[in-house]
Amino acid sequence: MRTLATTALLLGLLSLSGCDSPNAVTTQQHHIQTRGELRVGTLYHPLYYFLRNDRQEGLDYELAQGFADYLGVELTMVPAYNLDELFALLDAGQVDMLAAGLTDTPLRRQHYRFGPSLYEVAQTLVYRKGEPRPRDLQQLDGELRVLAGSSQAEWLQRMAQKLPDLNWEPRKDTDAEDLLRQVAEGRTDYTLVEDTLLARTQRYYPNVDAAFSLPSSQPVSWVMDRRDDDSLLAAMLGYFAAQRESGALARLNEKYFGHIQDFDYVDTRTFLRRAEDLLPRYRPLFERHAGGLDWRLVAAVSYQESHWEPDAQSYTGVRGMMMLTEDTARQMGVDDRLDPEQSIRGGAGYLASLIERLPDSIPDGERVWFALASYNIGLGHLLDARRLTRLRGQDPDAWAQVKENLPLLHQPRWHNKTRYGYARGREAQKFVNNIRQYYQSLQWLYKPSTDTGLATAQLETQPTDPTY
Repeated sequence: MRTLATTALLLGLLSLSGCDSPNAVTTQQHHIQTRGELRVGTLYHPLYYFLRNDRQEGLDYELAQGFADYLGVELTMVPAYNLDELFALLDAGQVDMLAAGLTDTPLRRQHYRFGPSLYEVAQTLVYRKGEPRPRDLQQLDGELRVLAGSSQAEWLQRMAQKLPDLNWEPRKDTDAEDLLRQVAEGRTDYTLVEDTLLARTQRYYPNVDAAFSLPSSQPVSWVMDRRDDDSLLAAMLGYFAAQRESGALARLNEKYFGHIQDFDYVDTRTFLRRAEDLLPRYRPLFERHAGGLDWRLVAAVSYQESHWEPDAQSYTGVRGMMMLTEDTARQMGVDDRLDPEQSIRGGAGYLASLIERLPDSIPDGERVWFALASYNIGLGHLLDARRLTRLRGQDPDAWAQVKENLPLLHQPRWHNKTRYGYARGREAQKFVNNIRQYYQSLQWLYKPSTDTGLATAQLETQPTDPTY
């Protein structure tokens, strides 16, 4: 993933013709608005579209909802279960467009129209740690599985002309995340997936790794039927231009990709072991005292702070599972910071109070990241970082921009301009990113039964790797 970007200017010039027609009332956009409904085909996926507690979520869902609002219509998401079924929906006219992380490829472009680029991905060959690492396709020694109908399958078909001995198997009965799981469990040797998916999934399967990536990245876009006029594309370009101008695209980019960092195999393996060995012991306490917060978020904070060790202590004097200072403990009514239940109750309550004390201008979806930074360096220093962000002509209510300015609190020429002075801003930046990674993993490991469209993810299904 690079950035949520759009080539609106160039494509906009190509798209205006659909709006200039004297028969504009018969355009696809007009039909959608007359119908009062935008129908969007998608795939169940934690990045594209899924249900959590009966609430629709996902990057493509949020963008599609915004586009429907832009058109003044209701949104209906139509999930498919594989790529063939997804494209069949569009071919049959059952949906107006597709929004499911689809890459713009030469073969697809022969039949479909693509919208502006949302972000770019690199196709990556994945293998299992401990096995020989191939440097190119000619070094593959085993079974390669990819999704049938995928851009990866399309690329392999083209490569077959150069490498006639290349053996690979297209699979319809699975999804990309399950293919990574098959590699992790030794059920297949290789798969080919997008780098964004690998970065997210390594947090669950640390024994899969990138062997190599294809030399050029591919844009991810929404897809429309080439047989339709370009009025919907023209509206789409206007929508994305407005989203980019308002900062909404940057916020979504931060929400779904901002916490993806370089993968740390040792840290992830340690985390998953402790999630199996230690977390079940304390889970009832996290659930009991989380209040309005997700207990998995509180548990992620606790792991970052103490690795779920009740007697943890830092050189700064903070102690316990939630690493409370003496002042915070008194404020939250905690008598014994080393008592797990008191610490969890105090830490969860303190985090909730920080969320409430933040300025109302910060969007609901980002308040928790600001609050976590406050948990680490204090609310005053966080507000200083917002002031510096504003001073630099940026948006103090956007976590992506405030996050990048946190390290300025280290520098005298900047912290001299603040009210509270020096702070370890870079540490707070890493603190929040780490928690977001742990939280994502716990959401996967402890998935509520009401979630739909996500991989079955229970601790007992972890790969049986002797080094795990």
